[in-house]
Amino acid sequence: MKRRVELEMRGRKPEEILDLNLDNCRSTSIEGLTSDFVNLESLSLINVGLTSLKKFPKLTNLKKLELSDNRISCGLENLSECTNLTYLNLSGNKIKDISTLEALQGMPNLKNLDLFNCEVTNLENYREEVFRLLPKLQYLDGYDKDDKEAEEDDDEEDGEVEGEDEDDEDDDDGEVEVTDEDDDDDEDEENVEDEDDDDDEEDGEEEEDEEGVEDEEDEEDDEVGLDYLEKEDLEDDSEGEDFAPGADDDDDEVEVEEDGKSDFFIDLLIFLGFCLYFCELASDWNWCC
Repeated sequence: MKRRVELEMRGRKPEEILDLNLDNCRSTSIEGLTSDFVNLESLSLINVGLTSLKKFPKLTNLKKLELSDNRISCGLENLSECTNLTYLNLSGNKIKDISTLEALQGMPNLKNLDLFNCEVTNLENYREEVFRLLPKLQYLDGYDKDDKEAEEDDDEEDGEVEGEDEDDEDDDDGEVEVTDEDDDDDEDEENVEDEDDDDDEEDGEEEEDEEGVEDEEDEEDDEVGLDYLEKEDLEDDSEGEDFAPGADDDDDEVEVEEDGKSDFFIDLLIFLGFCLYFCELASDWNWCC
């Protein structure tokens, strides 16, 4: 525990400490905690393993003390010098008898006491007996004499209200400043949007011009293509008129017929020549005979 106290101080002086948390720092007794913590208001010793409160220092400004989940069964008189204590949590300890709580009568400012999960809570008329023993006590285990649940402390509520007021003022100031900045930002954004719109219009006009030029080029290409196709069709037609497959065939047939006739006449002349020749031979032969 002593080492944990030094760590929690973090280089500060004891009188500068207002809140000290020593939960789970295993120890059976109080160590390292002295009366030098004169301004300490809140101390937490939950689940430390304490069996005794001996050597508990005099802390006159202490208002809240957490001692739950330890093994304390007696010795509450060691807290008697904490005269400003208003909240004491002893839940989960070994307290069995109402008489053990008599030591708390020396705490005139004690308003809230928690003994939940202690064996003493199983006693008959436990709540009535504790409220009778400690007449200034307002809440026991989170409820008052009429079994109404405890409310927040007035000091805490006042602190919350003050904090909310300060936050509201800060928020209001922040809203004014942000509004001015937002106006400037809005104007800048509007200017930027106007410029963007102008750019978009210019881009749109350029795109339209480009599209118009492309359309004209496409139309010219189409016209050129059509002219070219028409010329090709005309050439094909002219070539078709000059070309006559049937005429060529007729010429070929005429030539064949003429060639056949000339060959026939030649053969005929040759034949007649042979006939005349043989006739002359025959006449000569007869003459000789």
